[in-house]
Amino acid sequence: MIKFFVRFLMLTACITIATTVQAQEPETITESTVTDEAPLDDIVERTLNVEKRILAYDKPREADLMWEKRIWRVLDLREKMNFPFSYPEEPFAQIVLDNVKNGTFKAYSTVNDKFSIVMTPKEIEGKLLRMDTVPVFDPETYEESIKIVPNEVNVEDFKRIRVKEIWYFDSETSMLNVRILGLAPIRDVYDDNGNFKYEDVFFWVYYPHMRKELAKHRVFLEDNDASPITWEDFMEMRYFSSFVYKESNVKDNRIQDYMSGVDALMEGEVIKSNIFNWEHDLWEY
Repeated sequence: MIKFFVRFLMLTACITIATTVQAQEPETITESTVTDEAPLDDIVERTLNVEKRILAYDKPREADLMWEKRIWRVLDLREKMNFPFSYPEEPFAQIVLDNVKNGTFKAYSTVNDKFSIVMTPKEIEGKLLRMDTVPVFDPETYEESIKIVPNEVNVEDFKRIRVKEIWYFDSETSMLNVRILGLAPIRDVYDDNGNFKYEDVFFWVYYPHMRKELAKHRVFLEDNDASPITWEDFMEMRYFSSFVYKESNVKDNRIQDYMSGVDALMEGEVIKSNIFNWEHDLWEY
C-alpha cells in the first residue's frame, strides 16, 4: 500500500511539471529587443582586458645583478609566427601609432636607442603624415596643377619591429631573466613606381610605459577566437619570432658591420646559444 502511494505521488508530480511546461506562454521567453544601437558582434561584452591589471616588474637590487647582456632583435612581421602583428582589424603598428599620436606613449628619437631624446609634437606629426603630390584639374581653364596633400602613413608598410632587451642574472633568485626595454616600428619606403627604396625606423617607444595600454588590446589567435591573451601577455611570454642583429660590444657594432647574409643570421644564433649556455654553465652536476 505504501509503495502504491509513493508511485501515485511521483506520477502526480510528473504530470504537474509537464502541464506547467506546456502551459508556458511564448511571451514569457526573453528575447533580445531591437534598438537603435549597433548590434553586438559577439556573444558577450568583452571587458576582461579593460578591467585587467598588469603585474608590476620586480625591482632587483643592483648588488644582485651579477651578469647582464643587452640584445637587439628584429621581428619580421611576414614570418608565420608573427602574423598576429598584422591582424587587419587592429594591427599592432596602428595601436602604437595611435597612442603616440594622442600622447599616451612618448616617442624617442632614433639618433640613439637610449630613450634620451624625446620627439616634439611637430616631429611626430612629420613622421605620421606624409606629403603626396596630386594632379588637380581646373574645371574652368582645364589646366593641370600639382597640389600637395598630407596623408597618414599606411600601417601595412610596417614590416618589421626592432626590440631592445636586457638579459640579466639575479643572484638573489638564481634566475636568468629578460626584460624588454623598447620597441621601434620600421616602415618600408617605396618610390612612385612601387619599388622598395629603404627602411625607415620611425621612433623608439619605451616598452615598460606601454604595458598598461597593450594589456587592453586582445591578440588574434587562429586556434581560439575567445582567447583573452593581450599584447602585453604576448610580448612578456615571448610568443614572437625574431633574429638578433646586435649585442652589446666595445665598438657598438652591429652584426652586419662584420658579417653578411647567412653568416649574419648564424652569428645571431650563436649569440642566443651563448646566453643559454652561460646559464647552464653556472650549475655543476
